[in-house]
Amino acid sequence: MVEPPIAVTDGAWRYAAVCFLVALVASVIAVPVALLALVAGIAVLWFHRDPPRQPPTTGIVAPADGRVSVIREEGDRVRVGVFMNVTDVHVNRAPAGGTVQSVEHRPGANKPAFSKDSDRNERVRIELEEYTVVLIAGWFARRIHPAVETGDELRRGQRIGHISFGSRADVVLPAAYDLDDLRVDTGDAVSAGETQLIGNGE
Repeated sequence: MVEPPIAVTDGAWRYAAVCFLVALVASVIAVPVALLALVAGIAVLWFHRDPPRQPPTTGIVAPADGRVSVIREEGDRVRVGVFMNVTDVHVNRAPAGGTVQSVEHRPGANKPAFSKDSDRNERVRIELEEYTVVLIAGWFARRIHPAVETGDELRRGQRIGHISFGSRADVVLPAAYDLDDLRVDTGDAVSAGETQLIGNGE
């Protein structure tokens, strides 16, 4: 399936419009402020960019752009977390196909997403039959926007949401996989919907 050209996520204009309105008003009374607000508005749209991706035909792919910050065993499952910094695309994508079983929002703290304290952060948990995606807000990110609902049928690499201004996306892999199956390591750069966490490279 061919995706549309690069766009911005839903709601991006809501944030940018405030900046552009300030720029318009300030342009008649304080030009430097107007320029600053204009640049801020453009930066907001850039931050919410939504480029197309071409998922591989097999495997389990990264749910976010960024660097692998968490790899750990949780019982008989493996969790892989991807930290998104300010320069990364913040659109999140389905690691594999499946049916959404539930979408649960949990309020919480807003600690840095790369810290151990982030386990108590606000999050959205998306459960599928074989795997789970957890979108985690950080210290600056306070808006998680899931784009799927219970019952939705997902395909590998499909957009499932975005986090405005942050922060981390985890996938809890199916129980059939262990640490030896991973194609990535902590610190590796990954691309949402394209980099295989599990797979044969096809």
